[in-house]
Amino acid sequence: MQSSTESASVSKGSLWAGRLVSGLAVLFMIFDGITKVMRLRQVIEASVRIGFPENTIVGIGASLLVCTALYVFPRTSVLGAILLTAHLGGAVAANVRVGSPIFNTSFPVIFGMLVWLGLFLRESRLRALIPLRT
Repeated sequence: MQSSTESASVSKGSLWAGRLVSGLAVLFMIFDGITKVMRLRQVIEASVRIGFPENTIVGIGASLLVCTALYVFPRTSVLGAILLTAHLGGAVAANVRVGSPIFNTSFPVIFGMLVWLGLFLRESRLRALIPLRT
């Protein structure tokens, strides 16, 4: 029996679309986090170029992986989305600060939108909180 405080469940189509969109975002975040933790030369150089000290990059990658893990699990997905948004906002700020090309600056914005779109499509409680009207 569903309590009066729970929202209606999402359709199968919406659920799978949300999983697909979230999966795309998660794959990118895992790739980005692992390349930072592994200290790939290109990633280190790019991070230093936008102003991050080399000794902070592994920690940034590890925190990204933790935030992504929180996003993957349904019980903590909203917290994970908030933390990923903060991480991606920092990426935008760093790119704006150094005058990076528009693609480099907008890329984290696009992935932030994918994080929330995927969650919105698969989470009925979020739909109840942010109702889109036509």
